[in-house]
Amino acid sequence: MAYYAGVDLGATNLRAAVADEEGTILGIERRPTPRGPTGIAVTEAVLDALRTAAATAGVDPTDVRAVGVGSIGPLDLAEGAVDSPANLPDTIDWIPLVGPIRELVDSREVYLHNDTAAGVIGERFHSDRNPDDMVYLTISSGIGAGVTVDGNVLAGWDGNAGEVGHYVVDPQGRRTCGCGREGHWEAYCSGDNIPGYARLLAEDHDGDTALPVDDPDFSAADVFEHAEDDDLAGHVVDQLAYWNAMGVTNLVQSFAPLVVYVGGAVALNNPERVVDPIREQLDEIVFNNVPDVQLTELGDDVVIEGAIASALTGGTGDRAKL
Repeated sequence: MAYYAGVDLGATNLRAAVADEEGTILGIERRPTPRGPTGIAVTEAVLDALRTAAATAGVDPTDVRAVGVGSIGPLDLAEGAVDSPANLPDTIDWIPLVGPIRELVDSREVYLHNDTAAGVIGERFHSDRNPDDMVYLTISSGIGAGVTVDGNVLAGWDGNAGEVGHYVVDPQGRRTCGCGREGHWEAYCSGDNIPGYARLLAEDHDGDTALPVDDPDFSAADVFEHAEDDDLAGHVVDQLAYWNAMGVTNLVQSFAPLVVYVGGAVALNNPERVVDPIREQLDEIVFNNVPDVQLTELGDDVVIEGAIASALTGGTGDRAKL
């Protein structure tokens, strides 16, 4: 029997899985993504997670025929590595992936994608509705999109197509993104940045608030938890809906998808306050065809499922390649 593996390297969590030739997962390992001290520590964690997943599946890593990797960016496809990721500490400037994984599994078939590109591969492979023109959008620690146009997954020359979280949505630039630039979609609506945006809006807010804005542990979850009963929290959520709808509109005008699947922790945990408002506002602001906007049915496994699908299909996610 042939075996295939997938890796989902996120800013918060790392997953590795080994599957059979039908794509059924036989072993999976989940753990937090290391915060350093260097990128090599992240590489070593990826390799160890793959070893553990293989052991759970009862196979040796060298039994794995191909590996798909969905990773945070920016990517350097020529070197098969992540180069200075925006949502990890500055000490993590270089994360080698393709070369070390090839050595571990003793195979040249290692396919590296931006994590959202892996997400759209997963949607294309598994979803009941999977047209040639579709998007997978993640709203999580960061924001990004995997895009399929005319049946082709867009990668860009360096693998970084789909970094839509760095669309400029606010020309006034009241918020600075983790990448150091101002006014980016991610700087307002990603899980890591919602608390900072709430603190900014709190400066203009008159009246008391239940939000613990001065608490160092203040989180996006606090904002959504109090959205029904706190004026400031409700205002923040309304503003997030506005920026999200603007970002998705830019996506739609650029790529004309028929379906937009939305995932990531912020959306998965708060679909009525994240996904529904996007759907409701698009009719008013999209010029051409309005896509079907849905919460992903693959949950938080969408990237690992896409990575495995990539391994099975030679990096494409196209079932015809099986």
